Amino acid sequence: MRRILPLLAVVLGVAGCTTASVNKLDYRTYQIQDSGVPGGSSAPNRRVAQQVCPSGYRVLNERERRNTRDGYSEDRGEVFTTWTIRCL
Repeated sequence: MRRILPLLAVVLGVAGCTTASVNKLDYRTYQIQDSGVPGGSSAPNRRVAQQVCPSGYRVLNERERRNTRDGYSEDRGEVFTTWTIRCL
């Protein structure tokens, strides 16, 4: 048990570092940029969008970029997504 608690603290600390940044574009429009997720999950964007727009949102634009040499190939690398959303 003594070995599990420090390991759990490190894992939770690293998991908390994967955050998304939000930029306000106008009255109800926001741009959300996540911090690279292996496999391209959009869960960080959904979570932040629900916090920014608690009554609902609509995705206006979604752009995806991979952490590879050309930015778009299917090689290994994290996927960075940028959403532009409008609150309802």
